[in-house]
Amino acid sequence: EAEILLRHPDVRGVSFVGSTAVGRHIYATAAAAGKRVQALTEAKNHALVLRDAALERSARGIINSACGCAGERCMALPVVVAEEAIADALVAALVRLMRELKIGPAYDRSSQLGPLVNAEHRQSVIRWIEKGVAEGATLALDGRGVTVAGYENGFYLGPTLFDHVQPGMTIGDREIFGPVLCIKRVKDFEAGLALMNASEFANGSVIYTQSGYYAREFARRTHGGMVGINVGIPVPLGIFGFTGHKNSFFGDLHTMGTDGVRFFTELKSVTAHWFSEEEAREGRVLNSWDGMIAMPGQR
Repeated sequence: EAEILLRHPDVRGVSFVGSTAVGRHIYATAAAAGKRVQALTEAKNHALVLRDAALERSARGIINSACGCAGERCMALPVVVAEEAIADALVAALVRLMRELKIGPAYDRSSQLGPLVNAEHRQSVIRWIEKGVAEGATLALDGRGVTVAGYENGFYLGPTLFDHVQPGMTIGDREIFGPVLCIKRVKDFEAGLALMNASEFANGSVIYTQSGYYAREFARRTHGGMVGINVGIPVPLGIFGFTGHKNSFFGDLHTMGTDGVRFFTELKSVTAHWFSEEEAREGRVLNSWDGMIAMPGQR
């Protein structure tokens, strides 16, 4: 039934948030019918942590992005690419801080990690964790056994951390939509950036570093559309565009910012000439060149 929205002549444009497969279909179908489309789809956001990063502050920012909203948001941070020189220390800090998170109901203001959306999705995330173990990643922190007193039947899942996630492992490549963080280890900045840019998704990307040079290089060369420097995955303010790319977005005009306004408007260029009473009496036809403004060098 939803297909009618993609083809009906009264529908001028389609804005969508959902899976990449559905977003690609919506874009192809609606665009073929001459409609405007903005389809925001899946993500697998990455953070690159260099050896000169402030590790404690970086770890706290990573956890906020990875576990906020229980990881159920397209701007979550599910993958950290760490330089080998500091990877062990970073993993130790992440595990320590994740264990300190208070898990509880969303209406409890002291809760730092709430439940997943429903039982079905909780089982889906658990299956992803099982898949990560089967693929050979190191399970440094397992959140599957978490229970909350008084909410034993709730949809809670503790923070989970995989280390030594290798290229090609699906837990490091596909969107999980839960509090599951994957650590990929690399030799240096160039290897880390190449690994991040190899992802089919490009919503957000982050670098943690004290180097202005690497921060500038990262901002210039990363494929991510929303870039953070020493901050968690940056959800932009309304005045900025929500600028995903690659398989994270299908369309031309993004949401939010000036693109968000332009998507729901049509530009017009109006040319007008008002006649004096004398010109009106003459009935002279205006030559469009008469109104041309001479530019420098023109005669």
